[in-house]
Amino acid sequence: MKAAVVCANEDVQYLDYEEPQVSAGMVKIKVKASGICGSDIPRVLHNGVHFYPIVLGHEFSGDVVEVGEGVTKVKVGDRVSGAPLVPCMKCDDCQNGNFSLCKHYSFIGSRQQGSNADYVVIPEQNAVPFDPSISYEQGAMFEPSTVALHGLLQNDYKGGEYVAVLGCGTIGIFTTQWAKIFGSKKVVVFDISDERLALATRMGADAVINTTKEDFMKEAMEITGGKGYGFVFETAGQVPTMHMAFELAGNKSHVCFIGTPHVDLTFTPKMWENMNRKEFKLTGSWMSYSAPFPGKEWDLTAHYFATGQLKFDPAFIFRKMPMSQAQEAFQMFKTPGLVQGKLMLMNED
Repeated sequence: MKAAVVCANEDVQYLDYEEPQVSAGMVKIKVKASGICGSDIPRVLHNGVHFYPIVLGHEFSGDVVEVGEGVTKVKVGDRVSGAPLVPCMKCDDCQNGNFSLCKHYSFIGSRQQGSNADYVVIPEQNAVPFDPSISYEQGAMFEPSTVALHGLLQNDYKGGEYVAVLGCGTIGIFTTQWAKIFGSKKVVVFDISDERLALATRMGADAVINTTKEDFMKEAMEITGGKGYGFVFETAGQVPTMHMAFELAGNKSHVCFIGTPHVDLTFTPKMWENMNRKEFKLTGSWMSYSAPFPGKEWDLTAHYFATGQLKFDPAFIFRKMPMSQAQEAFQMFKTPGLVQGKLMLMNED
């Protein structure tokens, strides 16, 4: 088969590659669409892979073309998305259903061959079937949707409250939609890009606020009558938005950091004291899995994509490129601000 192989730092070559074989309990997928995740960029551009050569890709969809002995969850011809985590299933965390916290895991597309290829073979339990009315591009967006929903579950989300979503990337947009689906009073989305905020509005945000405005915090608090937000979700992983989360939170609020910072993060005593004085609960969220594996995050994404309540907008995708142009695709990330949205690698029939 052909695959986009990371051969060295900044060197992705479209090569003939050994086609993976199916064994008992495994499913072979003909990959149709494979998204480039933010975590893939340092793997390619900053020596971030576990080994060379490697085939990346962990946000993908395609068709089942072969199943191993004992497989009952899917059949040949099914359209599926792939859950990339392969937990050990034996440690205490796995036994308690906290698969995201497994320390003995493998991961499709970073520790073993991923989806930037003609075919990928995954465990039966990792194959998530979805309705044929859903496009392959949308099917490749399961993973960011599940990350957003996992954040809601980690934050003990319930309806009837004002919700602040900080960051208007793919995960922020999905977080907005999930908060609406499960009954928010009003969802307000914060970002620095009017274009991304317009997308958030199309996806159901009740209000959007550009944080480059001088008086944005006053506007944000007026929406809640000065009480602050009952649920705050930080999805950007940026220092200013992480600080902002502490300010926007109301008394007894629930604050969740879905985004992960990439630089040092510090708080002044006064900023940190927000958590003490407001007695809000702060939690983190990591990946997107629950019991039974891969979890309700994946099942509900398939369901709400199919009903149309969880919306997909073409603006989620910055550009679709042939798998053979993976090298050119990754080079685009060297230009700051160029790639706005998901860059999707496509296999031709």
